[in-house]
Amino acid sequence: MSIAVIAGLGNPGSKYRNTRHNIGFALVDQLAAKQGATWKHEARFEAEVAVIQLDERKLMLLKPQTFMNQSGRSLGAALRYRKLAPESMLVIYDDLTLDLGRTKLSVRGSAGGHNGIADLLTQVGSGFARYRVGIGAKPNKEMDLADYVLSPFTREEQSLLAESQAEFLDQIYLILNDGLEAAMKIINQRKATTHERND
Repeated sequence: MSIAVIAGLGNPGSKYRNTRHNIGFALVDQLAAKQGATWKHEARFEAEVAVIQLDERKLMLLKPQTFMNQSGRSLGAALRYRKLAPESMLVIYDDLTLDLGRTKLSVRGSAGGHNGIADLLTQVGSGFARYRVGIGAKPNKEMDLADYVLSPFTREEQSLLAESQAEFLDQIYLILNDGLEAAMKIINQRKATTHERND
C-alpha cells in the first residue's frame, strides 16, 4: 500500500518549537515548504494539515495539535475520515536511541518508550511506517527523560541537523517514490553503534 498520509509528531506552541521532541514537526514543515504547501488548522482532526502533490498523487501532511501523548487521537481521526488503513501512513518522530542525525525506517516494533508512538499503537494499531530521526542519548543517566526530550538543541546540534536536512528530505522522497522495502535497504544500511537499538 502506498503512503497517503505523512505525520510529524511534536507538541504545539512556540515554547516547544526547537525542542528535540519536535523534530517530526520540523521535518514535515520543511517538506511542506519545499513543495510550496501551506498549513491550515483542521478542527475535526485536531491537527495542522497541508496537502502536497507528488507526481499524480496528493499526500496529506499532518501535525497533531493534541500534544505528543495523544497523537493517536488526532491521526486516528484523520485516517478514519479518509477511510485509510494504518499502512498508508508514514510517521516521522524523534528517537533518543539513535545518534544525532541518524535515521532509521521500520514498520514493526514496540513504542520504544516513545509516548506518541505508544498512543498511536493504542488508537490506530500497528502497520504504519516509522521514520525515526536520532536526537542522541541523554547527557547523563540522572537527567529526567521529559526534561531531555523537551530541551532545545544546542547550536552545534542545530548546525549538524541543518547540514543533514537535504538528506532527510531525500530519504522521505525515496520512501514515497520507491516504497518501504527499497528505502529500508538504503536508509538502514549503516551498522548500528553499540548503544543503538537494532530493531
